[in-house]
Amino acid sequence: MASKTTLNAKNLEALGAERLAQLLIEVSTGNAAAKRKLRLALAGAQSPKEAAREITKRLTSIARARSFITWKNRKALVTDLETQRRAIVEQIAPADPDEALALMWRFMALATPVFERCDDSSGTIIGIFHQACADLGQLAEKVRPDPQALAGAVLDALQDNGYGQYDGLIGIMAPALGDEGLAALKSMAEELGRSPVPVPPKDQWKAVGWGTGGTTYEHEMRARERTSTVVMALKDIADAQGDVDGFIAQYDPKTRKVPQIAAKIAQRLLAAGRAGEALGFLERAELGDGLRVPLAWQDIRLQTLEALGRGEEAQAFRWDCFERTLSDSYLRAYLKRLPDFDDIEAEERAMAHAMAYPSLLRALQFFLDWLALDRAADLLVARHDEIDGDHYEYLAPAAEALSERHPLAATLVLRAMIDFTLTRSRAKRYRYAAEHLASCARLAGDIPDFGAFETHDVYEARLRREHGRKQSFWSQIG
Repeated sequence: MASKTTLNAKNLEALGAERLAQLLIEVSTGNAAAKRKLRLALAGAQSPKEAAREITKRLTSIARARSFITWKNRKALVTDLETQRRAIVEQIAPADPDEALALMWRFMALATPVFERCDDSSGTIIGIFHQACADLGQLAEKVRPDPQALAGAVLDALQDNGYGQYDGLIGIMAPALGDEGLAALKSMAEELGRSPVPVPPKDQWKAVGWGTGGTTYEHEMRARERTSTVVMALKDIADAQGDVDGFIAQYDPKTRKVPQIAAKIAQRLLAAGRAGEALGFLERAELGDGLRVPLAWQDIRLQTLEALGRGEEAQAFRWDCFERTLSDSYLRAYLKRLPDFDDIEAEERAMAHAMAYPSLLRALQFFLDWLALDRAADLLVARHDEIDGDHYEYLAPAAEALSERHPLAATLVLRAMIDFTLTRSRAKRYRYAAEHLASCARLAGDIPDFGAFETHDVYEARLRREHGRKQSFWSQIG
């Protein structure tokens, strides 16, 4: 049973309205965000119209602000934006969805002025605008505005998408746009594409960039931005309309040979029941040396081969994908389709291939993913001179996974990280290297025979001879 001093709604209600009001005034003193929340709550208590008026005032204030937002005050902005967004959805929308839709458009218009004066390296702020964009779609579907007017608003928004705040807007708005709105939007986008960006007199050209191709001028940049906006809009419209050929038409023949693009086209053709055409696009893709084939291309090719009833070819391709990537998912899919007992022989062949794979780290990760710890240990012992101690993000988890059953392999991994840290004098890693050395000491008791490798005492003695002057490291050794 909760204590009567626990902070929860029931206990606070017991204080009474007057005392709670006093406490809220005290808590909000000097706290602008808390005051805004309280004013918004008071406005909402009067009517949704008053709440809307309060939100409008705040959105105007945010739009007009010019001070740069640093990481120190970014949290306050995030709280403010989220408060306004939630108020539109939770306070205004239930009573007046038309007003809520208008307010959400105003909220989205804040993105450009906000991003112009802040650093959003964490992605928190763009996340709020992406959620607001989704809210916009839900409100539009509820309100069902005139399709022509909504199409115009969508196209206007896409031309102000410099920070990606409207990414996915056409798909989000498709239910509200309906067939009429999508057709209108397509017509508007095509008309925009045919409309040239005005070119000012040459003495008024503004340079905005320089490169190997020469100077880039403002009107040229705007023309490229418009072309990109139109092409992306027409792709999304085609997707919303289920128009595969319209989607393909947005790529020139050369671009269709890029593996990632070929995969996107094939995915849509396959969904439309046109597997033969899908395979044609995939096979015309230019894969270069074939060593770094995009996963999306591989996966859709497998799906396409299966759809065409070419199961044996699909199996051969799964094995090829495994051999090139050591992806455990391809191997599992391959083995699953083999007859009983054939899978055992194939798995052994796969283990042998992984043991000789050029990238030691990739092979190690495969064995760990496959839960083949014995193989991982054998790999590390056999190819210990290839262990790159700089890759602690792979090696530290590997050492932990191997320490119980394979202490020698775990020790070799830990030593590789220690050696790299001390040889390169990476002082920021000294604390971790000291911990690794302590782990080696603990593991030494579980290793009956070091074989061709140094015992722990010999290894530590060598470290002291070669790196004895690194006091900031040795001072951390217990």
